[in-house]
Amino acid sequence: MHEGRCTCGKVRYRMTDRPLFTHACHCTWCQRETGTAHALNAMIEADKVELLSGQPAEVLTPSSSGKGQTILRCPDCHVALWSYYPGAGRKIAFVRVGTLDDPGACPPDIHIFTSTKLPWYVLPDGVPAVPGYYDRNVYWSAGALARCDALLAR
Repeated sequence: MHEGRCTCGKVRYRMTDRPLFTHACHCTWCQRETGTAHALNAMIEADKVELLSGQPAEVLTPSSSGKGQTILRCPDCHVALWSYYPGAGRKIAFVRVGTLDDPGACPPDIHIFTSTKLPWYVLPDGVPAVPGYYDRNVYWSAGALARCDALLAR
């Protein structure tokens, strides 16, 4: 179980299970949105993100797909806590790992869109890295695939 919060502490949440998979996304959209080298998102079933306090505000934000994403932010300090993308809708939350109380507990399982990574960023050894997106059937564990398939079948 992992807990997290925004900077001011008004919004607190808990992930009640392990993430399905964690992405370090190096696309230029994520670089712009985060103001740094990449976004780090832990994918988890949305019903396994439990709100402990506060109420995040939903902000529709453009994305490279043209379909946008809904980012849940603290209404006071505006820190992005998690988001939803159109592909899975509200079934899968992309939790911003940096908002966890222990972000070191969710290292990236893969680096994606490395074709646009910043030239000075050194990819770590032993972690898969792909130039664009990837086939989850190749990289996800059997357990994560089963959890995701069961969720999407609902």
